[in-house]
Amino acid sequence: MLSAIKKEVGLRKDELENKTLKSLYFGGGTPSVLSVDEIKSLIDEIQNYFSFDEKIEITLESNPDDLNKNFLKELSQTEINRLSIGTQSFFDDDLKLMNRAHNASEAESSIKRAQDFGLENISIDLIYGSPTSNFEIWKDNLNKTIELQVPHVSSYALTVEPKTALEKWIENGKVSSPEEAEQNQEFYYMKDFLKDNGFDHYEISNFGKPGFHSKHNSAYWKSEPYLGIGPSAHSYNGSLERSWNIPNNSIYIKNLNQNNLPKETEILSEKDRFNEMMMIGLRTIWGVGLNKINQSFSPEIIEHLNREIKPKLESEILIIENNYLKIPEKHWFLADGIASDLFIV
Repeated sequence: MLSAIKKEVGLRKDELENKTLKSLYFGGGTPSVLSVDEIKSLIDEIQNYFSFDEKIEITLESNPDDLNKNFLKELSQTEINRLSIGTQSFFDDDLKLMNRAHNASEAESSIKRAQDFGLENISIDLIYGSPTSNFEIWKDNLNKTIELQVPHVSSYALTVEPKTALEKWIENGKVSSPEEAEQNQEFYYMKDFLKDNGFDHYEISNFGKPGFHSKHNSAYWKSEPYLGIGPSAHSYNGSLERSWNIPNNSIYIKNLNQNNLPKETEILSEKDRFNEMMMIGLRTIWGVGLNKINQSFSPEIIEHLNREIKPKLESEILIIENNYLKIPEKHWFLADGIASDLFIV
């Protein structure tokens, strides 16, 4: 697999016009199961075709149970300068419900170990609204985050996905279903608590201290071009074209062995581009630039937007600041619904 991924990098080196990378992200799974030598060899291969910005952010996604002392010691000697750790919670009951391999002690100790080796740019994932949790436990999770001096938090409401163990447990009455009112309360408490502790709330689910916002994810939210390498990886040219690699590992490798790119491509319609801009942009502190809308879309779509936003501007569910359309932070919990009201169907 490693050689196939390296080959794909070479075959796709010309798809990004800018050869100076500002971010590199090892994620979408559990790349921390790779050895440090394998991670280093991938970085070296990328540098055969691209240069790195002097302030490049290089992130490794990891599970707490993968971050043992030896791994972190070796990792600290590579170009990796940011960790995204799938913590989820600092309470064992939550972790058992989510079927996580690590326990609460490992969740905490993995962060401390990483910091001991100088890896201080850490993001953790936290899940709120779990039926095994409550408001006091959620506050304790956030207090632990501050105590550990974590500078970035990505936090999401627990959702019940179809055909999962959690769905089955809820159907059988083993656990209760997540309550939207409780999730709402915990979201707004988190928003105020983290802001009071020096975090910027720059995207609905993301909080970072100044200088620790995710450069990589911010590029997605600003619709900048990106190149995804590996099975199932997605790419975007910043304009009309999106592509994705096939998910089947053996077919992926077979194609690359034959010098064929294992990807499919679609040209985005004007409607798709507009809807995506609304969905992504309105989740952020930056909002959606109306100048960009006026330059990028037909008069019919602009007329549609002006018509749909009028009542929302009057009720202040939407606002315009410096010619950017935004959702006020107090309504962010409802942002997906607000954005979808603006979609062209």
